[in-house]
Amino acid sequence: MRFHILGPTEVLDDDRPIALGGPRVRALLTLLALHAGRVVDAGRLADGLYGTDPPEGVANALQSQVSRLRRALGRDLVEFHPTGYRLVADPQDVDARRFELLAQAGRQALAAGDPGRAAALLRDALDLWRGAPLADAPHAGAAATALEELRLAATEDRVQADLDLGRHRELVAELRRLVGAHPLRERLSAQLMRALYGSGRQAEALTVHDAARKLLDEELGVEPGPELTAAHLAVLRGDPALGASAPAAFPLRRGLRAQLTSFVGRSEELDRLRSLLTESRLVTLTGPGGAGKTRLATEAAARQPGDVCFVPLAPVSDAPGVPGAVLAALGIRDALLHVPERPAVDPVARLVSALTERELLLVIDNCEHLVGAAAELVDHLLAACPGLRVLATGREALGITGESLLPLAPLRLPPPEADDPLGYAAVRMFADRAAAVRPGFSVDAGNAADVVRICRALDGLPLAIELAAARLRTLPVADVAARLDDRFELLTRGSRTALPRHQTLRAVVAWSWDLLDADEQQAARRLAVFAGGARPEAAERVCGLPEDVLFALVEKSLVEFTDGRLRMLQTIRAFCAERLAESGEEEAVRRAHAAYYVELLEAADPRLRAADQLEWLALLDEESDDIVAATRSATESGDLQQALRLTAYSACYWWMRGNRVTSANLAARLLRALGSVTFPGMEEEHALCVLVAAWAGTGDDDLRARLEELRERLGWNYVPVRLDFLMMLLSMFTGPPPDFDHAVEDILHLLPRLPPWQRSLSYCGAAFVHQTLGRTDEALEHFAAGLDGFRAIGERWGTVLVLSGLCALRRDQGDHRGAYALADEALTLARELGCGTDIAETLCRRADALVRLDDVEGARADYVLAAELARRNGSLENLAWAELGLGELALARGDLAEARTHLTRAREECPVGWYSTEETRTRIATALAALPTPHGEPAGGVVSGR
Repeated sequence: MRFHILGPTEVLDDDRPIALGGPRVRALLTLLALHAGRVVDAGRLADGLYGTDPPEGVANALQSQVSRLRRALGRDLVEFHPTGYRLVADPQDVDARRFELLAQAGRQALAAGDPGRAAALLRDALDLWRGAPLADAPHAGAAATALEELRLAATEDRVQADLDLGRHRELVAELRRLVGAHPLRERLSAQLMRALYGSGRQAEALTVHDAARKLLDEELGVEPGPELTAAHLAVLRGDPALGASAPAAFPLRRGLRAQLTSFVGRSEELDRLRSLLTESRLVTLTGPGGAGKTRLATEAAARQPGDVCFVPLAPVSDAPGVPGAVLAALGIRDALLHVPERPAVDPVARLVSALTERELLLVIDNCEHLVGAAAELVDHLLAACPGLRVLATGREALGITGESLLPLAPLRLPPPEADDPLGYAAVRMFADRAAAVRPGFSVDAGNAADVVRICRALDGLPLAIELAAARLRTLPVADVAARLDDRFELLTRGSRTALPRHQTLRAVVAWSWDLLDADEQQAARRLAVFAGGARPEAAERVCGLPEDVLFALVEKSLVEFTDGRLRMLQTIRAFCAERLAESGEEEAVRRAHAAYYVELLEAADPRLRAADQLEWLALLDEESDDIVAATRSATESGDLQQALRLTAYSACYWWMRGNRVTSANLAARLLRALGSVTFPGMEEEHALCVLVAAWAGTGDDDLRARLEELRERLGWNYVPVRLDFLMMLLSMFTGPPPDFDHAVEDILHLLPRLPPWQRSLSYCGAAFVHQTLGRTDEALEHFAAGLDGFRAIGERWGTVLVLSGLCALRRDQGDHRGAYALADEALTLARELGCGTDIAETLCRRADALVRLDDVEGARADYVLAAELARRNGSLENLAWAELGLGELALARGDLAEARTHLTRAREECPVGWYSTEETRTRIATALAALPTPHGEPAGGVVSGR
């Protein structure tokens, strides 16, 4: 089956035409055949069928036409896809595609010096035309224009082939008609000159040049191009070959400014952009304001071969000015004479005429405020000018079919304590720009931390970094770093010659803000409440706006969408937070934010102690910044019940992640805000808040009093109703009562009515009691029951707890190899969980076993790593344990000074008042007592603790 669309649409099946039906069906087939074998979007089909006046229920109308076409062709030939429809046909069965392939082959033969084959191929291509292309699809104007342009280019190639074959005389009449129809196409005029000259009509050939030169000057304000000029010179010189075309010796560069600063940190993006420009005719650089889009586009354009023109749209204020800006950048003057018989030529038509035959890269910079007009012009020019390529920059895509996008992220940032900060592009740029305003400046050990802080606070945005570096004219780098909380007031001294919106950091962001509509501005300011970005469903809930409005911010480069989350750069977030504060919405939005995270934590808390705990831990890891922000905000705003819920239901998460400092500080701040206030029915939340605040150290007198009141009110055998994790923290704080036998009986009595996790934890508690009493068999029995329970529910953290208890039991029995194996197994699980505190604890247990197995170096390595992890996450009991172990090793080898240092640290770090740290305190006291005094006697000593 063959499809003809280069003229009236028809379908031939074994050379027999198929009846297609009415004009809409024919238009639909035309559009599908134009893209045979590919899915055509339903929206594009509707636009092609109905133009700007679609009927009511356009989707149903399109489906109706599809059904009619299927009846004519057969159902299998028109496939439905989720986004549109596809004509199941080989593209080469469509005359338009065969024409393109034949024309391309003819052009290649002509370039290879085979005019005979080229002429034959090109005639075959042109013979496929039976009239106006896409005649039955009146709304497919751009595609039809592109085909007409290809037809004219193929005609010119065929004429060139015939000229090369010496057919000058027979071409004169045809070329006169073609030049009359297309007077601004210089190649046709040059070919007519060659045909006349080859026919012995030199004077007429010169008059063709004069007429063409005058017309180009009057209509476009340009001089003849290289090909027409070469033909003119060849005629004047009597050159029998007429020189074909004579390209300029050097490429044309218009509008590309020489740069005054070095190009830093974008080598990968530059390589990617240069690659895209060889693969695609339209590339758009997108990114937030200040990301360096203009600089990267300029650098890429400067490295491109051939002609380049840079068009700045920033000074253009309205859509009609866009074509004029391109004309001005190209140096095309207004026509000199406009009379009734020769009216002014439309600027777009002038551009098409000027660019049709040129190989040119057009760089259109700063399209964001005129994106619709820029897109319309670029689409038209690319369709009409086959040698044109376009590189656009803006804060959103042009949205044209065939567009290749290169989103430009901020410069690569170093971690807070980078070993080599100059290995990161953001720091290199700061150092380079700072040295320009403060000669001799360099990043060294003394200022590296401040420079990294500046670059990170400014999100790696090149313009912001340049503004910060400029402040080193008057401020030390440490002062710049310290004042970035007020970044918009600090960074106000950009280049005087820069665009106004690039002279201050506030102006950079305000320009993007002003381009948003009212709904988008509302979404942006509300989204600023999220500290760590948000999943779309969370943003939709908290912001109270539909998802499409939120994603409009992504399209406009105000928000990033990475790893499934909507994220704002901190600079943009700070600006939007100011707008939120001004709007009067801030309190309501923050309450919605806190309510969302209370709901999330209440759902997550029981799952943290179940088989799917890894997934829920990972989810809360993503949300941890916002959990902190919501808790702090609720506390500061006086929404203390929500703050209490957030603190209590996040306690297990923070514990499993080993983040003791953050959670303790949040809880302590909340307790100060609460004072003597209590909320009925929230006793468990209050108790957890007190215990979390106390874990990092017992703190002030008020906190110690709260702890003692808690010990008396709840006791060791309290069974939580809602917050299971309270049982674990409470037992660590209180320990069992003096009557251990009675304690075990109470535990065993409770077991049948406890839920699985609490039951397994209680078995573990009973085992610890039996272990303390020296009843090893009973301890092993209950440890085994607890282990079976935790494994049955798939709970890794509880399993680590039991393995640690068994490890201590084996150690007490003298089975150090068994203790090592259990500690190693627990360490594997703790690492799987990613729990820094438990990793530190199991490392200490394993090191204790290694000491007894005479592997001193292995033990030391484990203690050192445990100390590093414990110090990082604020786990004081494990830090004390690791320092104790290092002190005992130093004491054993006789290094008394080092031993004293480690043991003193251990004594200072070890929390007091907690049952779970009694063994560590006892060991510290014993080791300190073994240290000799300056007179050589043992020192003795007690652990005072913090």
